Amino acid sequence: MTTTVAQAPAPAAPPARARRRARFARFSGPLGVRIGLAIVAAYLLVAVLSWFWTPYDPLALAVGDPYGAPSAAHWLGTDRLGADVLSRLMAATRVNLVVMLFAVATGLAVGTALGTLAGYFGGVTDTVIMRILEVFQAFPTLLLAMLVVQAVGPGTVNLILIMAFVGMPPYLRLVRAEVMSRRSWQFAEAARMVGARPMRVAFGHLLPNSIGPVLAYIAVNAAWVSLLTAALGFLGLGLPPGTPEWGSMVARGQDAIMTGQWWVSFFPGLAIVGIAGACYLLGDGLADFLDPRRSS
Repeated sequence: MTTTVAQAPAPAAPPARARRRARFARFSGPLGVRIGLAIVAAYLLVAVLSWFWTPYDPLALAVGDPYGAPSAAHWLGTDRLGADVLSRLMAATRVNLVVMLFAVATGLAVGTALGTLAGYFGGVTDTVIMRILEVFQAFPTLLLAMLVVQAVGPGTVNLILIMAFVGMPPYLRLVRAEVMSRRSWQFAEAARMVGARPMRVAFGHLLPNSIGPVLAYIAVNAAWVSLLTAALGFLGLGLPPGTPEWGSMVARGQDAIMTGQWWVSFFPGLAIVGIAGACYLLGDGLADFLDPRRSS
């Protein structure tokens, strides 16, 4: 008598969506953080180098033929005024990174301070802060930034303050929610029992234990600030005319794309995509590191 042995069914191949998700997951976490850090470091290196050296004066015109193609003399070509694209791109990297770093730092400081006050004290303090915040958030972000720029005028300092102002609400809401959920925890109660002042409890105990989600958001906010700064520059707002800036460089070459002079807008556009992508990689990796539940 012959005995047939049932063979175990072959494991089903993972669906295409799961495979794509697994491939994408390799770029989040530690690998994504390393790639993001490497790209940001390269941008910082270019920005620092532009303080001391550029192939040509970034503000000089007619250093080459108008719409000169990339060549040995002009590695990234020239624009319609004969300015060297590489030199302007290096100077624009310095300008955009300065705006991004200082705007993020200012928005972080103001947003975390107001969010801590609103979350810890609650009541009238929370109501006043949140109602004022909701009034400003009723406007679209780009429209609000454009209105404020028109009101205060162009300039690097003004642009930094505007970017910090419109980028501050997410910090405030994140910190407020975290502090509000922790203000009755045992470590906060213990601090109050030993006589710690309210501000000491709020900023010395609650804020350090609530900062995790904010740290993950910093990189995302940096990408958002760089994109919004470029958008204002494309519209001719934010910085004085002629200042090297990625958005204004893209606008300067948009008319030449259809006639084949692609390099004028392509390289500054690539710089915008690169810094935004690097910041998003950093943010996603930091979120996985600070919240292990996301990677499980």
